[in-house]
Amino acid sequence: MSRPRVLVIGGGFGGLSVVHGLRKADVDITLLDKRNHHLFQPLLYQVASAVLSPNDIASPLRAILAGQKNLTVLLGEAVAIDLTAKVVTARDPDGKSHALPYDRLVLAAGLATSWFGREEAWAPHAPGLKDLDDALALRHRVLSAFERAEWSAEAADRRRLLTFVVVGGGPTGVEMAGALAEIARRSLVSDFSRVAPAEARVVLVEGGAGVLGTYAPSLRQAALDSLLSLGVEVRLGQRVADIDENGVLVRLADGSEARIEAATVVWAAGLRAAPIAATLGTPSDRMGRLVVNPDLSLPGHPEVFVIGDLAAAKEPTDQWPGVAQNALQGGAFVARQIKAPPSQPAVYRYRDLGSMATIGRSKAIAEVGGVALSGRLAWLMWLFIHLMALVGFRNRVAVLGEWAWSYLTWQRHARIIRPEPRR
Repeated sequence: MSRPRVLVIGGGFGGLSVVHGLRKADVDITLLDKRNHHLFQPLLYQVASAVLSPNDIASPLRAILAGQKNLTVLLGEAVAIDLTAKVVTARDPDGKSHALPYDRLVLAAGLATSWFGREEAWAPHAPGLKDLDDALALRHRVLSAFERAEWSAEAADRRRLLTFVVVGGGPTGVEMAGALAEIARRSLVSDFSRVAPAEARVVLVEGGAGVLGTYAPSLRQAALDSLLSLGVEVRLGQRVADIDENGVLVRLADGSEARIEAATVVWAAGLRAAPIAATLGTPSDRMGRLVVNPDLSLPGHPEVFVIGDLAAAKEPTDQWPGVAQNALQGGAFVARQIKAPPSQPAVYRYRDLGSMATIGRSKAIAEVGGVALSGRLAWLMWLFIHLMALVGFRNRVAVLGEWAWSYLTWQRHARIIRPEPRR
């Protein structure tokens, strides 16, 4: 009798948690991912801001999972799911289609960037920050802007080149805005003869009333104060009306519009479910996330589980946060379900271990166990937790070294300009 076939789509935190949890189970596992590496997304902004190199925050999936006998890793992309036939159609690197049958399916494909229906018009001018290509594209634009400004003899053109707009006041937007401010005001101060730090301008545009809206009011204010102390221009209550190659048009609270001339725009304002979710035809929320049962299974299909960012609870008040811990805990929960199905319906309960965001050098906020922290202590906590969460000893050592160098010298080591990655 053949062993149960478990197909896991996505090699992020959730997918790896499932695979690891089943390492000794009597099953045959296939892990499918369109990338050959696991990516530590929380530090993508540091690749974009030239602190870290891509290899510092990514590890090959085959190296991470080497030695797991019941596992096959496939490089490819899931393009369709037939829930009735229990088959996933996948496309390999050569574009050929393959049918992957399963007895248990785990969807851990995560989220993608959303430009709210304006992808074709806005995405080329305002890249998001969800993968290494995004981060390298942004790094290219940021560093090239300073190089181009060094050539420019016109004050207006130089102002446009040295204006950086970040759209979205969530953790990614806040962290990226702080990093850009430090690059402009400290890291590159002595590198250019014609570009003065005072000429650089970092603008954070947020449609809500404050930044980091899910945090406690005191921490939101602390984050705002930190951004302002770094010289970031924070525009609250303003929404993007248009984006083009020369800047951003924002709509003010009174309905009027204002233009910000900028050569570099970072999009950190919207997310949507991975495209594979739309092929199932099952209930989803406004972001396209799949609505699941309390045991993370798909309604009507107990053999299909959805974990991490891709899963949405039936009740809007019960939603799980889009953080790595939710994916890790959900993956471990599902692995237990597959190994030993319970006699009674199980209920996934997320354990909140806290949340945090860094705004810049020695500036961060954290909520841990109901305690709100800000400043240097929160920053040190952020450093330690993110360092330990990296996969692989080599990555931890490399990142620690880069952080130490950056802290002591204010320099950004990963400043090689390469051709902007093609999407």
